[in-house]
Amino acid sequence: MLLATTQVEDYDRFMAVFSNEGADKRSEHGSRGATVFRDPVEADRVWVVFDWDEEGWQSFVSDPAVPAIMKEAGHKGKPQVAQLGGRCSG
Repeated sequence: MLLATTQVEDYDRFMAVFSNEGADKRSEHGSRGATVFRDPVEADRVWVVFDWDEEGWQSFVSDPAVPAIMKEAGHKGKPQVAQLGGRCSG
């Protein structure tokens, strides 16, 4: 699992691309799905939990077709993976 955040120009546009072209491309790199959250403070920020390993993520972000998909989705910058702060049981 990976947690990533990014800022987008328009949420609806982002979701349309994220759930279609983006999903197809992520699947090519081993993603098994994603859950999107809207930030309650920053209207243009989304948080995404990916069912994905780090190797698949790295493969995805180095794919030469990905920047065009991100541009189409209206990303304001590159998505950033949240740094692991620790693990807890239960």
